[in-house]
Amino acid sequence: MRLTVFDLTAVSAGILAISACSPADQLSAQTEAAAPSQDLLDSDIESASMDAHPEARPYQESGGAMADVDAALVRAAESGKRVIVVMGANWCHDSRGLAGWFATPRFSNMLGGKYETVYVNVGMPQEGEGRNIEIAQRFGIESQENTPMVLVLSADGTLLNSEEDAKSWRNAASRSEDAIFTYFDGLE
Repeated sequence: MRLTVFDLTAVSAGILAISACSPADQLSAQTEAAAPSQDLLDSDIESASMDAHPEARPYQESGGAMADVDAALVRAAESGKRVIVVMGANWCHDSRGLAGWFATPRFSNMLGGKYETVYVNVGMPQEGEGRNIEIAQRFGIESQENTPMVLVLSADGTLLNSEEDAKSWRNAASRSEDAIFTYFDGLE
């Protein structure tokens, strides 16, 4: 499908509104973006935003999120790595953006050597429809207001980043590739 200038303006407005990862903003952006062109597909929106960052949708709805975290901790203990638990959602622009960077060869090589990574679908905690919050609570974080939230754990399950830092990733799509890479590469 070919996008016109009018369509690209609508897509850009939609992406900016979604970037806060608020379900209300997402719904508003979808409504505004859909008005000029009803046939915009997710892939068209993702293609338009590719200049800023890649995107991925790894947040699966499964009942086994805690088991996935436990398995990552076991693998980390066996390999001497740490664990990254990304608590996000596929509807969230920032969650998709962070996961997109993680999927690139540059990040994949660095992260694979240092971390076991787990993506946990948290639903919409901002709207009181969250799930899997017991994972964050297990590591000392009682609530999740925004997505994504990033927990960095030692192999024994100790939270290595602060609660404030874990919650600061809600603007992940606005961060530069190098800033994100430097953060995870430099954690000691």
